[in-house]
Amino acid sequence: MTKPMIPNDDELLRLMTAGDEEAFGALYRRYQRRVFRFALLMSGCPATADDVTQEVFLALLRESHQYDSSRGALLTYLYGIARKQVLRALQRNRTFTQLADETDEDEPAPIRLLISQDNPLIKLTRSEVAAAVRQAVLALPARYREVVVLCDFEEMSYAEAAEALDCSVGTISSRLNRARALLAKRLSAGGRVGHASLDSGQRRCLA
Repeated sequence: MTKPMIPNDDELLRLMTAGDEEAFGALYRRYQRRVFRFALLMSGCPATADDVTQEVFLALLRESHQYDSSRGALLTYLYGIARKQVLRALQRNRTFTQLADETDEDEPAPIRLLISQDNPLIKLTRSEVAAAVRQAVLALPARYREVVVLCDFEEMSYAEAAEALDCSVGTISSRLNRARALLAKRLSAGGRVGHASLDSGQRRCLA
């Protein structure tokens, strides 16, 4: 017995545009959690993340004609909308103190966040480490925070992140390297973590 085919995003969008509420519901269920997580990691506020998520899907409902599948995936497009909504919210309510965008003569080598198994400070519980990372990410200037969230937490490629943020791949690369250096400096100063790569399981834990 063959399995029923699952409609792709383009088909669901076509049905949604024609007035099919079930198609909209399917897209919402497919991407709501990802959009919410992005907004939460960017803002640090569940209420803001809820509001942003609602605005993103209302925008999709109203302006689905603006999405061009030849330019990228639907999720990338939704992240682009979410980013604009989050930045507006952050301008209205500045809660976190941002890290200074310092320029060091000796630029730190790019690092992947976070937890080194041979670090004696690994005695900290995972929840404590996760909280420290979230606070450090939230303290980044928005232009660095968004690339860390997309590339390190959401595991998007540089090209996908560039499409979501409407910038070049080179800009993504340079901002991500700078963001990781700022995070390493912040976390090391706080005595939280060592240098190592963050695997997919650790990223899910922190998000």
